[in-house]
Amino acid sequence: MKSVTLSTLQAYKHAGETFSCLTAYDASFARTIAEAGIEVMLVGDSLGMVLQGHTSTLPVTLDDICYHTRCVAGAKGASLLMADLPFMSNATTERMLNDAAELMRAGAEMVKVEGEAWMADGIREMTRRGVPVCAHLGLTPQTVYQLGGYKVQGRDAERAEQILADARTLVDAGASVILLECVPASLGKIITEALDVPVIGIGAGPDTDGQILVMHDVLGVTHGRTPRFVKNFMAETDDIAGAFRRYHEDVKARRFPAEEHSF
Repeated sequence: MKSVTLSTLQAYKHAGETFSCLTAYDASFARTIAEAGIEVMLVGDSLGMVLQGHTSTLPVTLDDICYHTRCVAGAKGASLLMADLPFMSNATTERMLNDAAELMRAGAEMVKVEGEAWMADGIREMTRRGVPVCAHLGLTPQTVYQLGGYKVQGRDAERAEQILADARTLVDAGASVILLECVPASLGKIITEALDVPVIGIGAGPDTDGQILVMHDVLGVTHGRTPRFVKNFMAETDDIAGAFRRYHEDVKARRFPAEEHSF
C-alpha cells in the first residue's frame, strides 16, 4: 500500500470510498494494524483509560502522547499517523502551536484537537505553519464533566445546527479533517455531505467518510458498559491480526457500523 496522506483521504471522499481508522499506542500493535491495511492510526488520549487505568482522558499529558507517538511512528507502515492534543492544549493559540510542534517532532502527521468554533484562530495558525489538523466535534471526552457524562450530542435541532455550524467554521479556518463522536446518524450524514473535507465518525452512523474505534474495543477488551457504537471483532476471528483485518474489511464494505451501532 502506498503511504496514506491527506490527499488519499480526500480522494476517498470524492470517490465515495470509505476508510478505516484505529487507535494505536505501541510498535507491535501498530505494525499489526498497518499490515491489516488500516489507513489511519490515532495515538489517542484514550490511552489514559485503556493503558493507564484512569476514568477519563484528562490526566493524560503531552509527554504521554509524545512517548506513544514515537513508539507508533517507527512501525506505522503506510498508515497516516494522527495524534491527540491532550487536555488544555487548546487553552491558548500559543500553547496549541507549541504542543502541536512537539507532536509533529515525535512523528505525528496530523494533530487532533477537541473543541468548538472558538478554536478557529488556533487551527488557522497551526495550518499556516504546516500542521494538518483534525477537529473533533460532538461528544468531546475532554469536556466529559461539563457535559455530565458520555452522552449523545446533537439530538435536538438547535444543538445539531450548532455542531454543523462549528464544523463549517473550523473547516474554513483550515481543518483538514472533522471527527464526529456520538451524534445521531442523520446528523453524521448531513455534516459529511455538507463539508468538502473527509469526516471520520465514531458513533456517528454509517455515512461518514471514515470510521474509527479504540483498538481495545475492536479486540473485545472492554470493561464495564460497552458503548453502542462498539463491536467486538475478535468474537468473529481467531487472532488479533484477523480481528483488525475484519474491522478494516467491514468498514470498507460499509458493513460496519450497522444500524445497531448507530444513534
